[in-house]
Amino acid sequence: MINERDAVLVIYEQRKDQIVVTHMTPGRYWAEISEDSQLDIPILGGMGKASSFGLGIALARKEKKVIVLDTDGSLLMNLGTLATISEQSPTNFIHFVFQDGVYATTGEQPVPGGMNIDFSSAAKAMGYKETFYFDDLEVFCQDIKNILTLDGPILITLVVEHNNEIPGLEVLSMLSTRRSINRTRDFFVNN
Repeated sequence: MINERDAVLVIYEQRKDQIVVTHMTPGRYWAEISEDSQLDIPILGGMGKASSFGLGIALARKEKKVIVLDTDGSLLMNLGTLATISEQSPTNFIHFVFQDGVYATTGEQPVPGGMNIDFSSAAKAMGYKETFYFDDLEVFCQDIKNILTLDGPILITLVVEHNNEIPGLEVLSMLSTRRSINRTRDFFVNN
């Protein structure tokens, strides 16, 4: 398994000017690791919608790569989005799914199917151009730079260990929701 925060740090270290849409669990790290808040759009309080929102941005801004940081429970709530993304086939769309088997932000209830769900195979069967699966940080670090250069849509499953000991998560989420709304509005008004 990969430490969730380490995986997010690797993604942010490799990103260039891609737009990053974060959701729920990985989204809680955006404030502390991102250096370009104008390109980061956290979707908090919209469980299941990060991939759909990211798809809309990818279709509207074809000149920019869009990275979506999603979670297993969130994606299950809107699994049909994989078919929609495949049908639209945005070459600038990179979709990460952090699989830890729990709904972290709602009390750590188990996700149906837990760790048995194979999101990468599901995405491939629905038409994603490329899919990857990682449960080892070292291997992920070796491959991520190349993956970010590929044409999408791409889905990358990251099997992560859940860390429920993040101080201030509830406060960060409440503050981030208001900031997220304002930043999203500003992004589309100013770009």
